[in-house]
Amino acid sequence: MKFDIRRFDVYRKIPKDLTEPTYAGACISVFSCLFIAFLFVSELSSFLSVETISEMYVANPVDDSNERISVQIDVSVKMNCSYLGLDIQDDMGRHEVGFIDNVEKAEDGSGCRFRAKFKINKVPGNFHLSTHSAREQPTAPDMSHTIHWLIFGDNVTEHHNLPAGSFNALGNRNPPTTNVLNSHDYVLKVVPSLVEDVQGNRLLNPYQYTYAHREYMQFGHGHSVMPAIWFRYDLSPITVKYIEKQRPFYSFLTTVCAIVGGTFTVAGIIDSMLFTAANVFKKAELGKLN
Repeated sequence: MKFDIRRFDVYRKIPKDLTEPTYAGACISVFSCLFIAFLFVSELSSFLSVETISEMYVANPVDDSNERISVQIDVSVKMNCSYLGLDIQDDMGRHEVGFIDNVEKAEDGSGCRFRAKFKINKVPGNFHLSTHSAREQPTAPDMSHTIHWLIFGDNVTEHHNLPAGSFNALGNRNPPTTNVLNSHDYVLKVVPSLVEDVQGNRLLNPYQYTYAHREYMQFGHGHSVMPAIWFRYDLSPITVKYIEKQRPFYSFLTTVCAIVGGTFTVAGIIDSMLFTAANVFKKAELGKLN
């Protein structure tokens, strides 16, 4: 007996003259195809998109311990630029008064637009805008200000998959001032972050931060001292890693098969129910139910 591989065919074909097309079946078929096309496009869009997930871990204090953190600051202060300077201090003994590298000062209306880029050690410390480095002190100091941005580490404001607000939490902040002689104190909790792409390559090394603000008048030797804008920072031992993830192809393929198979199965059940109900209704009209 000759072997015929066709005996393994589980998708036996029904002769065309034994099938009966119906209007209900045609409508269900068209709707099913449109439904499958819609779900397929949605799944394809989801498959091609990149999702960013986050995880937290305690950083190894030995890793990158000698690296410094870059800081970018842009502030408008209601004071003449000739009086305004940047001071930097930290717990490792650093104390710089009148830091001038990568500092830009420009007259801005009735005040000064102060921009600076500098680096800080990975230890608690502070940097502040003050008149300490000025040759002479102003007679009418006013530290009313607007912070346009304050960014630690890499700038991620253009990275749409990250919560950019937490990386520039003080951006566009304009605190009300009750007294122009008051100092402003910002206490910052800085959290290291990493951004990795789909292949696991490090893309960015930004820092998030939260802050608390207080306004107060400083006194020394029985009289008020010149106001300043203080930024006191401390680093968190917790690092937040943002990882870009993309769905694997097998997941996309499985979902597409489920969409096509499930839709046609459900559509077949609905068509069969409608066809059976139509036949029962016709028999009832002809009185042939029995």
